[in-house]
Amino acid sequence: MSHSTKNSHLSTTVANLKPSGIRRFFDLAANMDNVISLGVGEPDFVTPWNVIEASYHSLEQGYTAYTANAGMIELRQEISNYLKHRYFVDYNPDNQVIVTVGASQGIDLALRALINPGEEVIVIEPGFVSYAPAVTLAGGDPIIINTKPEHEFKLQPEQIEDAISEKTKAIILCSPNNPTGSVLTKEELIKIAAVIEKHDLIVLSDEIYAELTYDEDFTSFAFIKGMKERTILISGFSKAFAMTGWRLGYATGPREIIEAMVKIHQYTMMCAPTMAQHGALEALKNGQKSVLDMKKSYRQRRNFVVNSLKEMGLDCHLPGGAFYVFPSIKSTGLSSEEFAEQLLRKERVAVVPGNVFGSTGEGYIRCSYAASLKQLDEAMKRIKKFINEL
Repeated sequence: MSHSTKNSHLSTTVANLKPSGIRRFFDLAANMDNVISLGVGEPDFVTPWNVIEASYHSLEQGYTAYTANAGMIELRQEISNYLKHRYFVDYNPDNQVIVTVGASQGIDLALRALINPGEEVIVIEPGFVSYAPAVTLAGGDPIIINTKPEHEFKLQPEQIEDAISEKTKAIILCSPNNPTGSVLTKEELIKIAAVIEKHDLIVLSDEIYAELTYDEDFTSFAFIKGMKERTILISGFSKAFAMTGWRLGYATGPREIIEAMVKIHQYTMMCAPTMAQHGALEALKNGQKSVLDMKKSYRQRRNFVVNSLKEMGLDCHLPGGAFYVFPSIKSTGLSSEEFAEQLLRKERVAVVPGNVFGSTGEGYIRCSYAASLKQLDEAMKRIKKFINEL
């Protein structure tokens, strides 16, 4: 299909956007039977029952109207309490918190509230597939920093220095990272913060996987000295609370930025779904035990998958968070796309080729361990067979 908009009614920006590379593999896998999918970035757990019940209950009580544009005040208060007690960052629920339709909408709103045409936003790769397109859609130019396997794909402060120009406005950080699972330590964040302060950048900190760290406590970027004033903290309920289909997220940050985001949200979305907000309120109030149970299970699976991959000769760092491993498949001589496609066709295991997360991801695959141990065990056997037969 031509990306040219000649004789077309489409916006050139949209016409030139590449579709998400992840979807292609899911579409392939959807038409096959007996496929084990390690592709999807979502928990295999069903939303905890108390959350579902709270949502039912809200419907029974007639809570079916719009909420305030920024979200129910009770939910914003609870988000504020949660961030304060869990990560020691303090936000005023009246004007520093907005409830969004997933963390993805939070990223979109933040970029649209910040970016003037032609301004630059630094995007780290390998990284979540939506960041660069979201910058483009907001009228900005994504500037890519490629992280390196020898640093476990963690951003280095000097890389930010090298990427900065007079047009640089903001940087998007994601720790724990999707797809690599790498987690930036407090010490590493402090060094990054020094560069950000020096160049007066705004930070979009995507902390959707904050609850899912396995080896050390999570540090929010907004907690680092001097960073709260310049950070938009983006998070939500999808990953830690197993609420992907509920589409509920939130953003917190400086009042003037959050108020600008609410303005766009008023005109484009009105408010996040009311019944989902009631479910999220219950998740924050009484969901911590479920989160810890899921986290314990993920940790066990992570260790199993990393050991299995290493045993079959694939290089793989131990990810500190999220629920992905990012092994190198360079030793097989196949490209990421070839590896993923052949593995799917021959052994019926779906993984995501690393190159969809940026050119640095070439030679890697992303495997999600948000699947049962039984499925993971079978998937590892199939991958091993596939590699042996190459």
